[in-house]
Amino acid sequence: MRIRKLFKFENAHVVRNCSSERCKHSIHGHSYQIELILEATRLDHGQMVYDFGLLKSSIKDIIDSFDHAICFWNKDDSEYIAACKKFSARWISLPVSPSAEQFSRVIFFWAQKILKQTQMQNGEADVSVYSVIAHETATGYAQCFAHDVDNDQMGKLVLEEFEFSEQVCAEWQDPELYAKLICGERFVNPVVTMQVPSHV
Repeated sequence: MRIRKLFKFENAHVVRNCSSERCKHSIHGHSYQIELILEATRLDHGQMVYDFGLLKSSIKDIIDSFDHAICFWNKDDSEYIAACKKFSARWISLPVSPSAEQFSRVIFFWAQKILKQTQMQNGEADVSVYSVIAHETATGYAQCFAHDVDNDQMGKLVLEEFEFSEQVCAEWQDPELYAKLICGERFVNPVVTMQVPSHV
C-alpha cells in the first residue's frame, strides 16, 4: 500500500548547462511542490502505512531546508558560490546541479536515509520511499524512483558532500539532524499508547 504527503517550498537557483538561456545564466526561482510517496507491505498499530504526523519532524525539516534558500552545484564557479554564501543566510551546496530531476533524487535520498535510521515503535514495518515527484511549475515535474537514486550516471549522491548554511541548520527542530544522518545515529519515533475500543 502507498501513501502520499505533499510538501511545498520556494527556492532559487541557476541550472548550468541546460538549453534555456534564462535558466543557465540567471538566478531564478520556483514554487515547488514535492510529493513524497511511501509504501509498506503491512499497516502499523493505527492501521496506517506511516502516520502523517511522523513526517512533521526530520523528513519535513530536511525538505524545508530548501525553502527560501538558494541552491548551487558545488562544482559551479567559486566566485558565484562565495557570493551565494555571502548574500544569503539560507543556502544549500549540492553535489549535483539543482534541477527538478536532481531535487527529486536528493529528497528521495534524504528521506530514505532517515527512514532506514528510524527506530519504529508503533508497528510500522518495511516502510520505504516508493517515489518522489518534484513539481517545478504547474505543468512540469520530475519523478524519481529507487533505481534513479542509485544510478551514478545521474550523479553520485554522498551524504558528506551536501552542505547547509548555519541558518538552515538552526531552523531544524534538531540542529544535529544532518550530523546524525552522516554518523548513522538513530531517529526514534514517539511511542503511541495503544487503546482498545470499549464496547457499549
